[in-house]
Amino acid sequence: MSRLGQAGWIRTTDCLREWASEARIKDVQVAAAEFEIPEIKETIEVPKIREGVMAHAKSFPATKPVQDFMGYPHELGEDWKERALDKMGDLLGKYRSLKVFLDACVHCGACTDKCHYYLGTSDPKNMPVARQDLMRQVYRRYFTMPGKLFPKLVGAKDLTKDVLDDWYNYYHQCSECRRCSVFCPYGIDTAEITMAGREILNHVGLGQKYSNEILGKVQKIGNNLGLPGPALEDTLEGLAEDIEMDTGVPVKLPLDKKGAEVLLVTPSADFFSEPHVESLIGYAKVFHAAGIDWTLSSHASEAGNFGLFNGNYETMRKVAMRIRDAALELGVKRIVVGECGHAWRVAYSFWNTLTGIGYGANDPFSIELQKQLDHNYPQPQHVCELTNDLIKQGRIKVDPSVNDDLVVTYHDSCNVARASRMGTEEGGQFVIPRELIQRVANNFHNMADDTIYESTFCCGGGGGLLTDDLMEVRVKGALPRATALNGVVQEHGVNFMATICAICKAQFTKVLPKYGFDMSIVGGVHQLVGKAVKLEAPKEAE
Repeated sequence: MSRLGQAGWIRTTDCLREWASEARIKDVQVAAAEFEIPEIKETIEVPKIREGVMAHAKSFPATKPVQDFMGYPHELGEDWKERALDKMGDLLGKYRSLKVFLDACVHCGACTDKCHYYLGTSDPKNMPVARQDLMRQVYRRYFTMPGKLFPKLVGAKDLTKDVLDDWYNYYHQCSECRRCSVFCPYGIDTAEITMAGREILNHVGLGQKYSNEILGKVQKIGNNLGLPGPALEDTLEGLAEDIEMDTGVPVKLPLDKKGAEVLLVTPSADFFSEPHVESLIGYAKVFHAAGIDWTLSSHASEAGNFGLFNGNYETMRKVAMRIRDAALELGVKRIVVGECGHAWRVAYSFWNTLTGIGYGANDPFSIELQKQLDHNYPQPQHVCELTNDLIKQGRIKVDPSVNDDLVVTYHDSCNVARASRMGTEEGGQFVIPRELIQRVANNFHNMADDTIYESTFCCGGGGGLLTDDLMEVRVKGALPRATALNGVVQEHGVNFMATICAICKAQFTKVLPKYGFDMSIVGGVHQLVGKAVKLEAPKEAE
């Protein structure tokens, strides 16, 4: 039986019927195209170039209702070119970094073999420099004097429908992981160019179905799954029943509890999917063992923020504001973020300016929230940092021997690794998760040095690509990580790869079996914690 428990499962299924209809689950088109699975070799090899080999890979476009809700057109109008160039000009004016990145490249080639999608597909337009050039050529043609006067001499191109098609195809073959920027001598961030490209595409009527539908759900309902409040409540009740049945301890998963100390904001996959739900159980056990009064929110039941992937900061702000509203409504003192890579990036890097949850905003609600929060703790705080501190302080006890059946490695999620930090020390985002793993598991091995830490490879499904219509892109993009994983499997007998990202978990459980791994090899750090944490059974009344 699922972790939801039989009763919880029945209740939740009933509540989900309306949601399933709205989400059009029955109508989801699953790409049936067959493709060759790359072969895992001993080391990651740079492939020979194959022009246009991924030109066919195209994400489904968003429908009219979705685009209408997001405030975008749903098809190309006669003025599409003018709209595209106007939007490009607007973005160049707003974000100096975009102009710098388009101007600075000298085509040195340092980034060419750093993208997992190029390594997995061999399509040269998946080289970061070539993906940048799709926009750079248009920028030079319309926004630089040499490009206006001598376009051929400076590699400038007119914006045509063929160019726009390339933008749509290849800007949805970039997960915005920023690995290429680590190796670029000028620090050019391809992710920002991809984000700008997607925002322009939305503006002319070429939005992506997957990301825009999710953004609609989270703004209407409060989470990316579109999981309605009654279903969420029943899910949590079912999980609590399961935990008590397994442990004999009445661990609760509170919802909308006013006056709680901690608001936990976690990816909605934690409520409904394996292996994600095991991490949610781990969080609950940690809070219970430490005696921390905590709650989830039905209004803000989602840590993820796909506004980041679409490159629209106003959308990102709208999604993030639900969390601020929930924190104010519930009167919490602390905000903790669960295991979600891009959610932690948005929380760590953007919440302060978008919502005032950190520091910096001066609107009345931000000032009120700053007075409410307890600044003896990081605001926000990652759940790994919280749990690791609790173990170090002796507030919770763990038994790592319960995980002795596992030989563990750790996948650094790209948004955590290259766009955030944990704790007070530089590199805490690398140290703290590994330290926590080694507190709750005795057998741990890192993957190859050039595939972890700041140089980590993306899972292949991030940045709005976690959709079945891009399955070929996802599978091939996972090749570098699968290769590195295979190395520690062969050398050390690794049978569990822990990660702290919902997208990574969903991606790996789907694509690693294509490479011969069992899907159970993937799970969360708090899945390990949940097994190891010691819970005290309630004393019987005399």
